[in-house]
Amino acid sequence: NTAYAILSGLVGSEMCIRDSNIGGTSHYHVALEHEIARLHSKPQALLYTSAYVANEWTLIALSKIIPDIVFLSDSKNHASLIQGIRHSGAEKLIWKHNDVDDLEQKLKTCKGTPCIVFESVYSMDGDVGPMLEVCDLADKYGAITFIDEVHAVGLYGHRGGGKLQELGLEHRVDIINGTLGKAFGMQGGYIAASDPIIIDGIRSIASGFIFTTSMSPVLCAGALASIKYVMDHNNLREDHQLQVRKFKSKLEHYGVALHPNANTHIVPVMINDAVRCKRLSDKLLEEHNIYCLLYTSDAADEGLGVDLGGRRII
Repeated sequence: NTAYAILSGLVGSEMCIRDSNIGGTSHYHVALEHEIARLHSKPQALLYTSAYVANEWTLIALSKIIPDIVFLSDSKNHASLIQGIRHSGAEKLIWKHNDVDDLEQKLKTCKGTPCIVFESVYSMDGDVGPMLEVCDLADKYGAITFIDEVHAVGLYGHRGGGKLQELGLEHRVDIINGTLGKAFGMQGGYIAASDPIIIDGIRSIASGFIFTTSMSPVLCAGALASIKYVMDHNNLREDHQLQVRKFKSKLEHYGVALHPNANTHIVPVMINDAVRCKRLSDKLLEEHNIYCLLYTSDAADEGLGVDLGGRRII
């Protein structure tokens, strides 16, 4: 279905693509944004060239729309969120990872309009953000909520809308960020928002949306078909979770150390030795044809806000 949709997009679209606001929006772009909004039970969505760009430039745009905005960012947020907050020039407060007590203390000191920025599934530790508690605090202190669902869309929720959908919290978060890669197997990123005014404002201000080539209609057609298929086939998520449970069970059976907080499909195997970790990763690929991602703590030294707590293979 996805391949056929890509072919349809290729045949039915002119291939001279421009930026979205000046001749770069086709039927496929509009249809895909509508489907993304439906996926997240939101009235409107906005396409970007990647989820990284969507995070960065949405946060920058929010700082221009709301001059007194104060970003309250989880300490283990993705680099795209960190860069967006940094480049916005807005005031920021960093709260300890998944620590809602620390978040509340930060909210009490906030002088402007608070915007809580966090993730549903964290890609390094494989843990889950305290979504319900964050929503409760946002209601209590009148905060905007911005969540990155990149590692959850397609994989959680009865229609693949992510962790918020799984918990029934979609209506309580203002802006959701997601990807058309990973579970959907295509390319591109997006945001979906609780109010069309939010989307219209960001569409008009975010330079990372305005001054770049829009997604190809071919990719839009493929992503549209992929989302529809994933939404309609919950058995894909059930089978995926079954395989995750089997994999974790086997690792635990053989005494393989996993990250203690990992409770999602992301399975960090803790090696705690950078040299040995590299050797194991190479051996798995060269001798067993198994490709495992290798991560070290070096990213933390670059000021990216990533603390891996050791060396691991994911």
